[in-house]
Amino acid sequence: MEGASPDKTKETYQSHAEAYDRQRSRTFFEARWLGRFGDALPRGSKVLDLGCGGGQPISAWLIAEGFRFTGVDYSEVMLDIARRRWPSEDWRLSDIRLLDLDETFQGIVAWDSFFHLTQQEQRDALPRLAAHLEPGGLLLVTVGPMAGESVGQVAGEPVLQASLSPTEYAALLEEHGLMLIAFVSEDPQCENHTVLMAKKLHVSD
Repeated sequence: MEGASPDKTKETYQSHAEAYDRQRSRTFFEARWLGRFGDALPRGSKVLDLGCGGGQPISAWLIAEGFRFTGVDYSEVMLDIARRRWPSEDWRLSDIRLLDLDETFQGIVAWDSFFHLTQQEQRDALPRLAAHLEPGGLLLVTVGPMAGESVGQVAGEPVLQASLSPTEYAALLEEHGLMLIAFVSEDPQCENHTVLMAKKLHVSD
């Protein structure tokens, strides 16, 4: 799509990090889904916020809930904002498309980040996410309501937004050892975000 690509999106978040962070909603419309995610995990679980940005509000909630937290983003400027807020937390520079942290987590959240990948990049990235989850672990991701690609805006700049179909997500997750446990299209209680939750299966499951 003209003017929108994952690399262009990365440049936009890097260039407009401070503006985006100021404009990011603090109404915490994500609370119901994060609550469901957190309630299903043992207290003190290792949790990865993938595409953490400046840390508000997702990282802030995970940290406050006492999870052993790691935040990952591909914008160094965004990570600098997060580090100023929580200097003692674990913040790392990495790209979802190249994710290789050499460790696993009991929970992964990719809120408003995963859908900036192209459809093929999402297909390629899902095995990486699965590999970073422990058996029994949870994946919480925002996607689109149907297969397609569109253009959104951040600070007036075009950003790619893409999604696979719910059926393809379910099939890919199953292929890589996860089970789709929730998919709500354009959730009216979550500012019309489409939310996917999956669980990493034990070998015996």
